[in-house]
Amino acid sequence: MLFALPPRPESRLARWAERLAWASVPVILGAILILRARALPVEIGMLVFLGSAILAAAALAVAMVAALEIWQKGRVGLAPLARALLVAMLVLAWPGYLAFQAVRLPVLNDISTNIEDPPLFSRSQAAFTAREGHIPPSVDRALRERQRRAYPQVRTLVLDNEPAEAFQLVQRAVKTLKWRVIEETPPDERRGIGRLDAVAETFLMRFRDDITIRLRWTGSQTRIDIRSASRVGRHDFGANAKRILRLVEEINNPEG
Repeated sequence: MLFALPPRPESRLARWAERLAWASVPVILGAILILRARALPVEIGMLVFLGSAILAAAALAVAMVAALEIWQKGRVGLAPLARALLVAMLVLAWPGYLAFQAVRLPVLNDISTNIEDPPLFSRSQAAFTAREGHIPPSVDRALRERQRRAYPQVRTLVLDNEPAEAFQLVQRAVKTLKWRVIEETPPDERRGIGRLDAVAETFLMRFRDDITIRLRWTGSQTRIDIRSASRVGRHDFGANAKRILRLVEEINNPEG
């Protein structure tokens, strides 16, 4: 006579881990929608974003305990455990990347190719209005020195082109990157000095960051200095340096 083995008990922790993981999904989507729509203050959107990361981290912690329980006591629950781990890690991927960048890079939100003499943002009424009343403040020299160590590749771009031709290359590159130009002054014939101010939006959260580009003619070359500043937060996680390097690449390779 055959006797059926009693069913193995299910891991309740695995189920709770899955519930927490799935709960973090609408929270992070809500945070993204809040920030993209600008319906509420940025601080609220960031708090919701942090809440999603906390939920996902809690799901991950519970899943680890559930895995230990399943292994030691032979309980059922591998499927919900696997789903919890997958969803939690997907939700934590972006916050995890930001945390890694925050540890690896100095706390900076304003980067310039010229540390000694960074370009100044336009203070005209038109530029002030286009920036929604925001003008990036001056940055202390000590902070600029941190930039030198963290981003040695961010430096003045020097072209053999005449100022007018260099300015056209800058305009084309800014257009390719889909930045919104808010003010531009072509280089004058006497001194060869020109400038262009623009606003860029980050892809996911649609944060608006400010860029100013200065051209100076030395008599034989055109020196191009770029400054990029974030409006939100004290740490840009390397975004401004990447933006500057993308612009430099576009200027140097106008045909792609």
